[in-house]
Amino acid sequence: MPDIFHHFPINSPSRKVFDAVSTPAGLDAWWAKRSSGKPVVGAEYELGFGPEYDWRAVVSQCVPGAEFGLQMTRADNDWRGTRLHFELQEQNGVTHVRFAHLGWPQANEHYRISNFCWAMYLRLLKRYCERGEILPYEVRLDA
Repeated sequence: MPDIFHHFPINSPSRKVFDAVSTPAGLDAWWAKRSSGKPVVGAEYELGFGPEYDWRAVVSQCVPGAEFGLQMTRADNDWRGTRLHFELQEQNGVTHVRFAHLGWPQANEHYRISNFCWAMYLRLLKRYCERGEILPYEVRLDA
């Protein structure tokens, strides 16, 4: 199965980055249009990306300040069952993020598009954590 990996630094403490990837307010600042859920293993997250994209995920890993993972339970065919994982390691005030989107059924067109979109969204995560920048959902992939 193909997987997506992105590794990059964020000039911000790991606790702040963890909140950005694990709380609804954080996720809504750089990724989802609207979300809800609690960063607790087994909790369900609602991830809204517009009327046709009302997805769900379950928290699979949660170590505050260090690790957060979601398994997609309701999504389109390619995303359903895949796992999102953030591993955070802070050194001298810089958080090194190891992101993975695991378990893709195949390296098809949607996989390639999603890989590009993750790079764009993770760039917005970095900008949010470092500068507090929040862009309207509709323009995020154009920024």
